[in-house]
Amino acid sequence: MVSAALASTLARRNIHYGWVVVAATFLTMLVTAGAMGAPGVLIKPLQDEFGWETSQISSALAIRLILFGFMGPFAAAFMNYFGVRKVIVFALTLIGIGFVGSLFMTTLWQLLLLWGIVVGFGTGLTAMVLAATVSTRWFTRHRGLVVGMLSASSATGQLVFLPLMAELTERYGWRSTVFFVCAMIMVAALAVLAFMRDRPADVNLPSLGEAHVTPAPARPTLGAALMTPITTLREISTTSTFWILFATFFICGLSTNGLIQTHFVTLCGDFGIVPVAAASVLAVMGIFDFFGTIGSGWLSDRFDNRWLLFWYYGLRGLSLLYLPFSDFSFYGLSIFAIFYGLDWIATVPPTVKIAADRFGREKAGLVFGWVFAGHQLGAATAAYGAGLSRTELSSYLPAFFVAGAFCLLASILAITLKKSGLPSAAPAAAH
Repeated sequence: MVSAALASTLARRNIHYGWVVVAATFLTMLVTAGAMGAPGVLIKPLQDEFGWETSQISSALAIRLILFGFMGPFAAAFMNYFGVRKVIVFALTLIGIGFVGSLFMTTLWQLLLLWGIVVGFGTGLTAMVLAATVSTRWFTRHRGLVVGMLSASSATGQLVFLPLMAELTERYGWRSTVFFVCAMIMVAALAVLAFMRDRPADVNLPSLGEAHVTPAPARPTLGAALMTPITTLREISTTSTFWILFATFFICGLSTNGLIQTHFVTLCGDFGIVPVAAASVLAVMGIFDFFGTIGSGWLSDRFDNRWLLFWYYGLRGLSLLYLPFSDFSFYGLSIFAIFYGLDWIATVPPTVKIAADRFGREKAGLVFGWVFAGHQLGAATAAYGAGLSRTELSSYLPAFFVAGAFCLLASILAITLKKSGLPSAAPAAAH
């Protein structure tokens, strides 16, 4: 096998094959995040062609965001049963079907089905749970850094492709952007087929940072695998740690994917900024997010993750409260893009670290899956709520004030977490 030969070659150079898996995962999350972000530049073209209102289009995006989140715990279970590689290829196929099908849609229910349900399911299988699963399986050392890198790929993918997609949409119509997304999905699928492996034991290696190869655990039955997320939720829902992480991540989604990713281009259009220029601001956010999130991963290996979350949410809240007063000038938007971009998804590494520390390594993916469901509930709330605000109040700005205030609340919630130790209701999680 190509992967076995490559693993042996890299081992002779003291390079762990886990970094190849990280690269394949990075590309996958980059591409699927780009697919998630694509509708942000397509709202206006869809309005122009089909006559749909912002709130109607936003409802499809809200469905997608909810499924994106609630697939997380079950994605972790599917990865345990079917394997990471098969789940990713299936997910990319689903996303491709959703986008290809949208080329032929003519009514709103088709948008809800294709971009809401089909793309929602597909992207949900490759959400942040994938980053948590890969990092905990392949890395004992540098785990926080890996989570930071993969988180950065997801957030960056949502933003850096937007200028190109906006340019394609403006020059050749929104369907050209759909073709571009499908091409990216095909490249990612080929990379996964060639290089992705489920566990270090598949290439006869220990996890990076350990001395011995850990055999893969016995595969559960399909019924047991499907029930694992439910039993895990029943266990962790008795702990305050879970609910604090869930609440803060709800606010994280409320203030990022659902608000900025979905509506920022249209918001800028309300102030006379053309889509390509607005998407370029998002791309700047993506570039700064890449470094900010990797830096957050490095910090999460070294400092108290509760205080990292306190600063991240607090500073994000201040940036959102500042945006309506920026006059949407080049200078004002540049300050916002840099400040907000550094903090776009820096909350993920500390959150994953807290989940793994409090609930144990084996359950980290499932626990984070449920926490991430809260993230996407928040994103869906903002995606629909901001669209409704614009439809009913002719302004997005109330949604930004609300999101900023909630971020300040999240910063306070983060420091109420206990400093260390497993939650009292889950002593068996570390076994």
